Amino acid sequence: VQLQASGGGLVQAGGSLRLSCAASGRTVSRYGLGWFRQAPGKEREFVAAIYWTNNVKYYAESMKGRFTISRDNFKTTAYLQMNNLKPEDAAVYYCAAGYSASGWATESVDYWGQGTQVTVSS
Repeated sequence: VQLQASGGGLVQAGGSLRLSCAASGRTVSRYGLGWFRQAPGKEREFVAAIYWTNNVKYYAESMKGRFTISRDNFKTTAYLQMNNLKPEDAAVYYCAAGYSASGWATESVDYWGQGTQVTVSS
């Protein structure tokens, strides 16, 4: 499975960004696609995940209401819509493919994409 993340950038606090994760590979449908983020000096944390087969979605509690994950099955691409961004949302966002029957963690990930930088100015 190969993952290509894009869509990061600089945005003012209160603004929005949409990240994309394009997945490819014969076995991509076996996995869920998720997003993690890592700020400088902090551990990588789970943001959201979605499954191809049943559209089940998982969110970190702190992201609910502001972040929305969605998918385009035809393009095998997952999107992370981020609204009302705050300076504390600034991080490198990583696309990931993995599986978990419940909550996601880094241990749930089998494949990582490259990160995309999100910067939020106050």
